[in-house]
Amino acid sequence: MDHTDPMDLDHRVLSACRAYGADPRVAGAARALSRAGEHGALWIAAGLAGAAVDGARRGAWVRGTALTAGAHLVSMGVKRVVRRPRPTHVEPLVRTAGRHSFPSSHATSAAAAAVAFGALGAHAVPPLAAAMCLSRLVVGVHYPSDVAAGAVLGALTARIGSRWMKVAPDAGGRS
Repeated sequence: MDHTDPMDLDHRVLSACRAYGADPRVAGAARALSRAGEHGALWIAAGLAGAAVDGARRGAWVRGTALTAGAHLVSMGVKRVVRRPRPTHVEPLVRTAGRHSFPSSHATSAAAAAVAFGALGAHAVPPLAAAMCLSRLVVGVHYPSDVAAGAVLGALTARIGSRWMKVAPDAGGRS
């Protein structure tokens, strides 16, 4: 195999990351992140929790949550167009909601949350989002290029929507 082939690199990096899943502690953490990130659930819950406890910026939290959910929906639409099959050269540690892998919707929603909620001072979100992205490789359900594309899509979506997140509260005092 030509070692300059991007698919070869994708396969080799995925195989190396998936090998970490042989450690039961790593596998357990990766599985837990995969479950928590399904359909962006962890990030939507985090955004709604932020809105509940940070009344002064409730609107920004809600809009950040909407951006995160929207990014996830966009990634699902891209998957239906691209239709890239999931990796078959490694044994997955989790079941997946769909057959297609590009882009990683977990990575998309994680990166969108990292940008949106990180801007609101939720400093724990970016490292947790990075762990979520890596977990998709450890559980063997995405190629690195799927995760990278998802992370870029999510970060760009949140970045593009960042002005909307900062909308001033209306005259009634609600945002």
